[in-house]
Amino acid sequence: MIILKNERDLEAMRPACAVASLVLSEVAAFIQPGVTTRQVDEFAASRIKHYGARSAFLGYRKYPCQICISVNDQVVHGLANERQLRFGDIVSLDVGVYYGGYVGDNARTVAVGGCGVEAQRLMDVTERALYEGIAAATPGNRVTDISRAIQTYVEGNGFSVVREFVGHGVGRSVHEDPQVPNFVDPKSNQKLRPGMTIAIEPMVNSGRAHVKILNDGWTVVTQDGSLSAHFEHTVLITEGEPEILTWPERVPSSLKAS
Repeated sequence: MIILKNERDLEAMRPACAVASLVLSEVAAFIQPGVTTRQVDEFAASRIKHYGARSAFLGYRKYPCQICISVNDQVVHGLANERQLRFGDIVSLDVGVYYGGYVGDNARTVAVGGCGVEAQRLMDVTERALYEGIAAATPGNRVTDISRAIQTYVEGNGFSVVREFVGHGVGRSVHEDPQVPNFVDPKSNQKLRPGMTIAIEPMVNSGRAHVKILNDGWTVVTQDGSLSAHFEHTVLITEGEPEILTWPERVPSSLKAS
């Protein structure tokens, strides 16, 4: 069941998305060669606590970390550990928080100090694909219009879209209806209506689309060892243009000053 948000809901959800956006930006700035992914997770925990929020991921289906930290060929759901980040790595950071009873969810991939040309191109195409999908998130369109926009852009640039993991509705829960695939799936063809809040999140591989889950039960990696990138925003369907609830420039100055 798709849950439409009214203005009262959105008054509570916007701050949650602002906190998620702030934490993601701060964690991205913390990334540098030599830090471990555990240190990144601990830093994220401290910033989430600082804003009076809590992780939307910790404990979800027994997930053991505050945020998802996925390095190089890791697609999503990477676990924090003693792995040291190295110059040239790319790291996908997925941050979700509960704040005021609602969830904010966003992600981005960053380079550790710098990266190769192909890795940068992968990140650029994945981020652009996100905004292609957001542009299609208008009332009267369908979920498949978002999916088609993302898939067309990604594959047109020679990369692959992950099939096994998709975007989703978000609100009081981290995962709500509808599913929002990054490829055209006729089963996900719901009409977009004002008040829908969805997480649009292309996951893109530089090689083939196939993925597998490691023995830890969580970390998703590319089967061929190719690099992967991940970008995400929480988006509100409005009567007109979509509103990016996790857009950094929308963060209130009262939160930025914290």
